[in-house]
Amino acid sequence: MFAKLKFLMPGESTRLIMIAACIGILAGCAIILFRESVELIHEIIFVRGSELLRIHEGGWRLLLLPLLPMTGAVLLIPLSLMFPGKVNGYGFTRFLRRVNLENGVIQGRNIFIKIIATALTIGSGNSAGVEGPIAQIGGALGSKVGQTSRVSGKRMKVYIAAGCAGGIAGIFNAPIAGIFFAAEIVLLGSYEISSFAALVIASALATVVSRAYYGEIPAFPIPDYQVINPFVEIPLYAIMAIIIGVLAVVHIRFFYFVRDKFRVLPIHEQIKPIIGALMVGIIAIGFPQVMGDGYEYIEKTLSGEGLIWVMLALVILKSVATAITLGSGGAGGVFAPSLFIGAVIGGAYGGIMHWLLPEYTASPGAYATVGIGAFLAASTHAPMTAIFLLFEMTGNYLIIIPIMITAIVGTTTAKKLYVDSIDTVDFTREGINIHEGREVAIMKSIKVGKALTEDVDFISENANINHLLELFRFAKDSFYFPVINHKGRMVGVVSMQDVKNILHDEEQRVCYLVGAICSRDVIKLTPDDNLYDAMQLFDLKGIEEIPVVENHEDPWVLGMLRRRDVIAAYNHEVLKRGISEKAETFRVLCSTT
Repeated sequence: MFAKLKFLMPGESTRLIMIAACIGILAGCAIILFRESVELIHEIIFVRGSELLRIHEGGWRLLLLPLLPMTGAVLLIPLSLMFPGKVNGYGFTRFLRRVNLENGVIQGRNIFIKIIATALTIGSGNSAGVEGPIAQIGGALGSKVGQTSRVSGKRMKVYIAAGCAGGIAGIFNAPIAGIFFAAEIVLLGSYEISSFAALVIASALATVVSRAYYGEIPAFPIPDYQVINPFVEIPLYAIMAIIIGVLAVVHIRFFYFVRDKFRVLPIHEQIKPIIGALMVGIIAIGFPQVMGDGYEYIEKTLSGEGLIWVMLALVILKSVATAITLGSGGAGGVFAPSLFIGAVIGGAYGGIMHWLLPEYTASPGAYATVGIGAFLAASTHAPMTAIFLLFEMTGNYLIIIPIMITAIVGTTTAKKLYVDSIDTVDFTREGINIHEGREVAIMKSIKVGKALTEDVDFISENANINHLLELFRFAKDSFYFPVINHKGRMVGVVSMQDVKNILHDEEQRVCYLVGAICSRDVIKLTPDDNLYDAMQLFDLKGIEEIPVVENHEDPWVLGMLRRRDVIAAYNHEVLKRGISEKAETFRVLCSTT
């Protein structure tokens, strides 16, 4: 009887697909709630606020425009005080850390925090995007499902990625782009067939739910553009891609420069978003296009209606406004601003090229369309996401070729100039390569000073070989000994291998000094080095011990680092993190039941 029931139970793969389907449906519903919240806040604060202040009349009333984004920033204060550290700033980097380096446990309340905070920021006119937050909302839903199912960390990661795929797919009405967003950016390009199936199912069903509510309307209505003369335009697109790669790097570096400046600003943290909103509002007096997610102006640019000088100005001003909004503590993402900047770069470039070569080039809108994909790819280092996003929005096989070329060339250019995408800068600053995975991150987080053995013997360079042999005879587990000079500083390392040639000659053992046979060109570690680098040296040199000195300029011996010390320290850290992660999971489960 039990055997028959077990046979009827779904297998692991079937269960994964069923759960992914649930996550996709939940993500689709979350998209509706999120978009409606943004629209509601926009209507209440921005539209009605503008009418109340009669900003549309122009003149001196335009000076009141900054009050609208400042209102949104003020309304963020109670939320950020209730949930410190979860509201302000660009949160996608923290999200990637939670997914790839930690346990993947995300509290359910983060869904509502992210919806409210982002709606207040973007709905009031501050410059940010909705795509990063909706990916995090979808990921939080996936994490919540994983917590309820009590799955392993690896499976939890798949559920989170499935939620992200659903969020991006539904918000753009682009299911394939949602899949590649989760695969390239959230899973960092490492996934199995089973996890890919989960992404596909979640992305498809989230799109179905979104389309059922909003209809089959693309994120941006794009006219039917074509390549007029491929022999002229393909090289022009390649040149544009290089320009976009350079500007993407400038955008990334400026974004973090502004954020760093706001962090050290000696004022209260709750005031910073208000100052940022004031600055964005001042920019918007002259260029209101920088406000919000900028979708309306993107549509205008794609239609070829943008003025070249305005688009050139907006390349800089949108980047500045976004850096100020998120750097000062506003909530939101950088996806939509990247689309905006790419569109205006492409539109301005296309306008100039079409003016110079009207018979051989398409209208500026075609270049704006391609620019969206190129800048998105270059700033996120995710070319496949950009390619498929543009392909699903255009459905045009002719223009997809320039999109493919510019996405790859733009990404390659950006990587050559700056190794980090907009999402990985903080990890590199901490010495973490997030693409290497959790194990390497743990190894890099442990310093040599925490793992070295301090109780070691060393020998003077003026000692004879018989003294050294006595040291070897009483040593329990050491095969290398640091050699020091008369000042106590290390000058080399001696091993049994160094004395084997004179081992049977009593006269040479008495006459030879340790300093004459020791290896002086040796590798050394300091307490501030990490265990990952130490293990690399162990493997490279094929040795089991490395001396640890105070610093390379003053090589005072502090101890020896052994391979087994590294392994023990790593296992201890994994055990400690495992216990804390289980405690966090238990705490989250208790707080939500």
